[in-house]
Amino acid sequence: MRAHLPVFVLLGASVLWGLSWLPLKGINAMGIDGIVLIFIVYGILSLVFTPLLLKQFTHYKHHPKAMFLIALFGGGASLAFTYALINGEVIRVMVLFYLLPLWGVLGGKFFLREQIDRWRYLGAALAIGGAFIILGGFEVFDSPLQWIDLIALLSGLFFTMNNLVFRAAQEVKVGAKIGAMFYGTFTLAALLLLGGVESLPEFISTQAWSGLFLYALLWLLLANLGSQWGVTHMEAGRSSIIIIMELLTAVVSATLIAGEIMNAHEYFGGVLIVAAAFIEALRTKDDNIPKTTI
Repeated sequence: MRAHLPVFVLLGASVLWGLSWLPLKGINAMGIDGIVLIFIVYGILSLVFTPLLLKQFTHYKHHPKAMFLIALFGGGASLAFTYALINGEVIRVMVLFYLLPLWGVLGGKFFLREQIDRWRYLGAALAIGGAFIILGGFEVFDSPLQWIDLIALLSGLFFTMNNLVFRAAQEVKVGAKIGAMFYGTFTLAALLLLGGVESLPEFISTQAWSGLFLYALLWLLLANLGSQWGVTHMEAGRSSIIIIMELLTAVVSATLIAGEIMNAHEYFGGVLIVAAAFIEALRTKDDNIPKTTI
């Protein structure tokens, strides 16, 4: 049973991520806009992780650049992904987020100087083709992209950049990295609020406050801890395949609960992107990762 525990934990975390649109849209329907919701939720998580960050300060104080980049890219990914789920079509956002094979190839090639084999190039090509089809094919050149599509794409790019920094910064403990992500998301949301992107509500109901705290402490915290613990106790390729359950969960739940419908060309594009994700997962090895230089 213990040997299978990481599988069940990661599977559960992936299902939580795939269903996260449900509480997000529910809280949003209570009158809490996207940036405000993110600001409050990640503010709660930042407070929870503050004691851990203070305790582990000696482990990461010599790596300020790594912590800053994790806060920037990890925070940007969480902010963009959450905002896109709240305001966009769940299936479309999730599929565009899963352009990770493309960003992984580009990031690994140019930032980590990885050797890219033909399978990873094939995965990148499938991801590009899938996104091109989903976004409307050649019609994409006739009109600008929807802003929510750009945010979904940006969330995947930031997520990949964050993963690259995670991999490079091996000397920084995982708990400190997660805390940096939470603080990064909270800080970016605060800056957007200060910039007037959204305004704070004059009144937040008790029901909304309850939803915010429950989502932060029971849903989001468990999803983050479960996914991080799971991937550190499993082979990289195996964990990558299980994480794809996040996309499957989102698609099925959005279809059954929200009544979202994808047309034929969107399904075809989605299949190409999922195929790219499987190629990336199946060829992933636990590579020898260099110690941090950042």
